[in-house]
Amino acid sequence: MRFMKVAVAASALVLAGTMSACGSSQKTVDAEGASAAPGGNQGALVGVTMPTKRSERWIHDGDNVKAGLEKLGYKVDLQYAEDDIPTQVNQLENQITKGAKLLIIASIDGTALTTQLQEAADKKIPVIAYDRLIRNSPNVDYYSTFDNFKVGVQQATSLLVGLKLKTADGGEGSAKGPFNIELFAGSPDDNNATFFFNGAMSVLKPYIDKGTLKVKSGQTDFKTVAILRWDPATAQKRMEDILTKTYSGGDKVDGVLSPYDGLSIGILSALKSNGYGTSGQPYPTVTGQDAELASVKSIIADEQYSTIYKDTRQLAEVTVEMTDAVLKGGKPEVNNTTDYDNGNKVVPSRLLESVIVDKSNYKKVLVDSQYYTEAQLGG
Repeated sequence: MRFMKVAVAASALVLAGTMSACGSSQKTVDAEGASAAPGGNQGALVGVTMPTKRSERWIHDGDNVKAGLEKLGYKVDLQYAEDDIPTQVNQLENQITKGAKLLIIASIDGTALTTQLQEAADKKIPVIAYDRLIRNSPNVDYYSTFDNFKVGVQQATSLLVGLKLKTADGGEGSAKGPFNIELFAGSPDDNNATFFFNGAMSVLKPYIDKGTLKVKSGQTDFKTVAILRWDPATAQKRMEDILTKTYSGGDKVDGVLSPYDGLSIGILSALKSNGYGTSGQPYPTVTGQDAELASVKSIIADEQYSTIYKDTRQLAEVTVEMTDAVLKGGKPEVNNTTDYDNGNKVVPSRLLESVIVDKSNYKKVLVDSQYYTEAQLGG
């Protein structure tokens, strides 16, 4: 697969997009003023399936997609599967039976829905994969997401900045190393996880090869470092095991590549239990993703170092626009037709931008855009 070359910077595109969306992350996207679907699709049913309510971002995704579609006059069946694949399968089958005219799917396992997608295709029901690419099926019409390889690049870059190997503007930092780091990756059944990891390793591997960064546990391959279902407890247990087996001799962890805020919280908990988080032994540089409220507060408290902000209001908004275009018989706007091969076809995709957030810019990125209020962050 050909990956796009990406620059690492806070994108003005996202900030423009966030300003165009209304309210905080708890509020819905603003689709007011758009025309309702004409003809046979007036008031059509759209099935929306999300993975779980255990992550606050998926709750907001679901709420924003539903509200945006309803403002356009569509009916919405919104379901959460709580990370249980058979439940999501049943939800999709029920939506097809109910007569849904389009399906928006944020899959739990991107390879487990082939039968249901074929049922949808047989009934001429279009499918939009939402944020997670659905694999091994020709019956995925469009994909809305962020530039996930770039997200990984940004995570690795923020790790280097936190270690002072790089400056925020891309220059050489004051530190020389070597530094001990450990690597974590997302769920192996989530296609995005490999994009995040590959993007991060494209930045980190040269430093590892030179010895500037040392993965002291020796665990560097994706399968070993992946955390099934993005489970924080599993990440915490793995970090505890690494500390016991690798760092009991007095060596310290200087940095941890974490691909998701939920995992970061678990990793930090393991570190705290092992004596980190004091003036004499501060936390290592720990990355994240999704700008979840607990992790932003952790960043403010000098615990987690950074996160990657992806404005899910904007993702919901463009997905609603794509849905409306398809149901009106048109073609939605896409900006990538080369990189997202699901194993059966290259899926036309709409990619959005993301931003590195740390203590230095969280107010500008998150508060000024009304994603969070000062009160929510404890300010």
